Amino acid sequence: MTTEGRLLRGMVLLVVGIGFLAPIAAGVWQTARAALGVLPAIGATEPGLQAFALLAEVPGIGRAIWLSVVTGLGSTLMSLLIAGGVVILASDRLAGRRGARLLAPFLAAPHAAMAIGLAFLLAPSGWIARGLAPVMGWDRPPDLATVNDPLGLALMLGLMVKEVPFLLLVMLSALTQVPPRRDLAIGRSLGYGRGMVWVKVILPQIWPLIRLPLMVVLAYALSVVDMALILGPSNPPTLAVLLVRLFSDPDLARLLPASAGAMLQLGLVVASFAALWGGEHLLRGLGLIWLRRGRRQGVADLLAPRAAGLVALLLMGLGAGAMLSLLVWSMAWRWPWPEIWPESGSLQAWARPGSGWGRALWNTALLAFATTGLSLMLAIAWLEAEDRARMARARWAEALIYLPLLVPQVSFLFGMNVLLLRLGLSGGMAAVIWGQCLFVFPYVMIALSDPWRARDRRLDRAAAALGAGPWRRMVAVKLPVLLAPICTAAAIGMAVSVAQYLPTLFLGAGRIATLTTEAVTLSSSSDRRVVGVLASLQAVLPWLAYLAAFLLPALLHRNRRDLRPAHDA
Repeated sequence: MTTEGRLLRGMVLLVVGIGFLAPIAAGVWQTARAALGVLPAIGATEPGLQAFALLAEVPGIGRAIWLSVVTGLGSTLMSLLIAGGVVILASDRLAGRRGARLLAPFLAAPHAAMAIGLAFLLAPSGWIARGLAPVMGWDRPPDLATVNDPLGLALMLGLMVKEVPFLLLVMLSALTQVPPRRDLAIGRSLGYGRGMVWVKVILPQIWPLIRLPLMVVLAYALSVVDMALILGPSNPPTLAVLLVRLFSDPDLARLLPASAGAMLQLGLVVASFAALWGGEHLLRGLGLIWLRRGRRQGVADLLAPRAAGLVALLLMGLGAGAMLSLLVWSMAWRWPWPEIWPESGSLQAWARPGSGWGRALWNTALLAFATTGLSLMLAIAWLEAEDRARMARARWAEALIYLPLLVPQVSFLFGMNVLLLRLGLSGGMAAVIWGQCLFVFPYVMIALSDPWRARDRRLDRAAAALGAGPWRRMVAVKLPVLLAPICTAAAIGMAVSVAQYLPTLFLGAGRIATLTTEAVTLSSSSDRRVVGVLASLQAVLPWLAYLAAFLLPALLHRNRRDLRPAHDA
């Protein structure tokens, strides 16, 4: 281990610790203190459990907890089953970059934009109802709660539209480390069907590789705010939405029960992780019994994967229709019921950037470039420090990177905002950039770490043999060779930044207007054209970033065959 490498690694870990982990820990601590009745800023100095008693008196709190659990666990479990079925059915056709290109539009679309598009699609006056009107004989929009339904079905559907592509991409990535062809050949030679080989042999091997991403999906589904505001029940809402309302209440005394609820939200997520761990061990024991029975055929071979593939196609169709509906509504002028297409169009909503979307677009782009640039530099510094220190992959450090994605945002952002208020930093652009980096950096690091570590080290040794120092090797060899993964990580970072709602709302103190905050705020307004413009712009920015990530390496490496993206098999 070189002295320079050890020093660089120590500096990176210090930045990550102070800049990322310490604020989360301090935020949770501050929220926990307020939950126990200690918030000197509002005169609460006596510790106790009064905040939890006040929380129990909040109307609809029990229903809110139940809705959070049902929608969070239900959407995650169903998404996992659907993604698993699609992998069994079509993993060969989705292998390599083909799957990434197919799933990129759904992954790039921000959650709020997708939710608004689905609301346009599923509403009683939406496209689906308009298409069914001639068949059903409806002369007016049906009186059905297809959006904001009391059971949270629309919210679960919206979560699944976003979660299935993500889990599918995670599983396809895991299959590169557990190639299934050999196991399939052996299993088929023993008389097992394709589905049985997957369920009994291959999926148990990739489970440890997808467990942590699945926990991220579960934590998000249990504590989502923006999608729940748009698609979820409104009275009572899910627990996370109810807590945001309490935190935003003009009565400062509401901060205490809100903080108690934030700790309850954290407890729900921890309990769900414990349930996942218990379910894994239970299925492991039952699976051994099932394996010993030696059954060679089953529903996994015929019905289940095909049904999962059909549902996945339906979800992708809904997602594509949702994105198209945003653009159509933004340009519609007169659209009477039950016409399937607008009678007349207008670009009036697009022609007025001064009405709000121009400033929101500027703030969104500024935050995306700033947070992605900072996160990318830190990720490269982290990985370069590993190389120079000649240290093995630090699993414990990488586990800490996932911490912001596993802890519910509402559980620490309030406490973090209190600390920033004391420092005089709350409400500014710097605070929002810092807050968004907490969530952008983990995704950038995850996207870049495996390609960085899998590169051909012989290129580094050849450059060193020619006299190139560490900095020149990084700039002239590593970064050009890894241009495609770096661009992909940057596109992912920009998509995550554009989608951030709660960090922008809390740490910006409502003063930093972005496309996401404006779209969510106006999602329940009567003017769908303005909402369509905001949500369309919100979706376009990540798509442009992904398009650049695909085109830039191809253009710069057009004369370098071995640096161009490999063709699909």
